[in-house]
Amino acid sequence: MKLVRADTFDFEQLAEVFNAGYQGYFVPVHVDAAGLASMVDLWDIDLSRSRVALRDEQPVGIANLAVRGDRAWIGGIGVASAERRKGVGRALMEAVLAEAPPVVMLEVLEQNEPAIRLYEGLGFTRTRVLEVWSLTADVPAGEARTTEVRPLDQTGLPWQRADESLPQGCEFIEVDGAAALIRVTGPRVTVAQLEARDADAAAELLAAARARGEALHFMNVPEGDPASVALHRLGGSLDLRQFEYELNRRST
Repeated sequence: MKLVRADTFDFEQLAEVFNAGYQGYFVPVHVDAAGLASMVDLWDIDLSRSRVALRDEQPVGIANLAVRGDRAWIGGIGVASAERRKGVGRALMEAVLAEAPPVVMLEVLEQNEPAIRLYEGLGFTRTRVLEVWSLTADVPAGEARTTEVRPLDQTGLPWQRADESLPQGCEFIEVDGAAALIRVTGPRVTVAQLEARDADAAAELLAAARARGEALHFMNVPEGDPASVALHRLGGSLDLRQFEYELNRRST
């Protein structure tokens, strides 16, 4: 087995190895070339510091490393089913960590015990629980004000919801005590950022957002956040729980 830079492949090839790496995963994962290119752009994935594993010159695994200043994030790691439990994942992680800045973040599904053992063995420590919610139930919709689009300037957001990750086409909505950035794509309403003084204000705002489509989705909400409490009250579905991990190699 050998490891090579991911930027030596085109997006179609990278999407193929990415999808193979997530075959049989706990939740369906599939991207095409355009989708992968969008991920690379939106999340600042550095393909020159990401790695593809080859066996007999055939790609069998991938690890994406996203970089922003002195922080990095593992933007997906997967190994083809026939190559799992052979040390490929660890080799990929060690290779990208060698290229990474001092602080590296990642998320892992709570049921993915092999990956959790790998990350903890590499020195990552668990920082918090992140929840993935959906809301399809009909809820009484209040009125939310729409104003000029701007980030909420929150600190400590998960990588995919940080200011630098905001996609084009977001709307800024607010009610008294709460504000959010949402994106409406057909029937789907995605919450990118939300800040609320309490669960009541969060529920009012989320209900207004839900009314703009057929289903609302909010990814990587910290456990116990007002939005998480509000979504539970509104009849939302807690679809997934992830553990957030951090590797901090800053000298003390």
